Amino acid sequence: MKIQTSVPTGKVARASQFMKAGVKVGGNYIKHYSKKLMDPSLSKDELHKDNAADIYDALSELKGSALKMAQMLSMDRGLLPVAYSDKFTMAQYSAPPLSGPLVVKTFKTYFGKTPAQLFDKFSIEAVNAASIGQVHQAWKDGRKLAVKVQYPGVADAVSSDLKIAKPLAVRLLNLNERDIDRYMGEVESKLLEETDYELELKRSIEISEACAHISGLVFPKYYPELSSKRILTMDWLDGLHLKEFMKTNPSQDVRDQIGQALWDFYDFQIHTLRQVHADPHPGNFLMRANGTMGVIDFGCVKVIPDFYYDNYFRLVNPDTLDDAALTEEIFENLEFITDEDSPKERQFFSDLFKDMTRMLAEPFAVDSFDFGDDAYFNKVYAFAEGLANVQELKNSKVARGSQDGLYVNRTYYGLYAMLNELKARIVTTKPEWLRSAKEVA
Repeated sequence: MKIQTSVPTGKVARASQFMKAGVKVGGNYIKHYSKKLMDPSLSKDELHKDNAADIYDALSELKGSALKMAQMLSMDRGLLPVAYSDKFTMAQYSAPPLSGPLVVKTFKTYFGKTPAQLFDKFSIEAVNAASIGQVHQAWKDGRKLAVKVQYPGVADAVSSDLKIAKPLAVRLLNLNERDIDRYMGEVESKLLEETDYELELKRSIEISEACAHISGLVFPKYYPELSSKRILTMDWLDGLHLKEFMKTNPSQDVRDQIGQALWDFYDFQIHTLRQVHADPHPGNFLMRANGTMGVIDFGCVKVIPDFYYDNYFRLVNPDTLDDAALTEEIFENLEFITDEDSPKERQFFSDLFKDMTRMLAEPFAVDSFDFGDDAYFNKVYAFAEGLANVQELKNSKVARGSQDGLYVNRTYYGLYAMLNELKARIVTTKPEWLRSAKEVA
């Protein structure tokens, strides 16, 4: 695997890396359309593959928020062509790691000591490397530990990276700048939180202790004395990431156990804690043959405001959509429809978001749900693809949806996608007030 000996940290150096990716993408388009002159039937598959490789190579060298965006995009099936999502998946746990000297330098900066002086044994080669940091194995007092070391400079570059990346996102995702600007503040605040390992340490301890009663979940112990603002130390957890786990051909019962633990974990966080592990990609879960699962990385936690929670989940109750006045009030509160909309626009967007709500809330409308039902997910993905071509959305004068929904929706999308890949059958536990009156009767 390629090893990085440095990370561009200055604004000029990082901007140059983005520009280099943009130039390569432009060249790929020229190459594609030159070939298309000779063969009009040529698809864009090769173009997407070349663009994905060039963009990922540039972002992986930058680390931090740039690579985190690739990681987030890899979870959004339907938003990007498959070539992009497949390539960007690497950002979840297999980005190019940093060299040993940079790791040692980070320890000296924050502890005044080398890893060898802090631990009984420290493996200088990273075992996992993702967007914000990389993980090393270490041993101390007979315990095997996981030590997460943040890439240098990523915290300082979050704001400038997002500004520089916006034009590339507009071009690549075919989004308008207004939609991107609306959510930029939310993304920036979460990325800044993810670079604060002291905050992550606090949240990791609090949430793992609060969720310790949930059957099937395993959480590591964290070590404040071996942690700092840019280094986080915890017990090492054994297990496999989702794709590797599925290659072992686990039984349906084991897949159901793990899937149930995942559902119960998110159900408790959202409805009881009102804050949630909002980074549900496979790199953060370690699955085991006995049906248990380790949970790591509480860097991205979304605290759900009461006003948003009350409105968002009222839509989950099927009875709500039968009440036109209540539905319209909630859609206004969630900013799906606005005062600026004409009567025709209000009707159009109300119908659109009703259809979306009914579909995404299907698992909540029953006591158990088979997430292995590909027909359901094909319907969801087809709907998402269709949204990208809705001219009324593209031409809308306002962005739709509360910014609080960005990470809540991302959480459910990631959860559904993982349960689908597990082909898990789940008892869909939920608060009683989310059940239809007809169902309770």
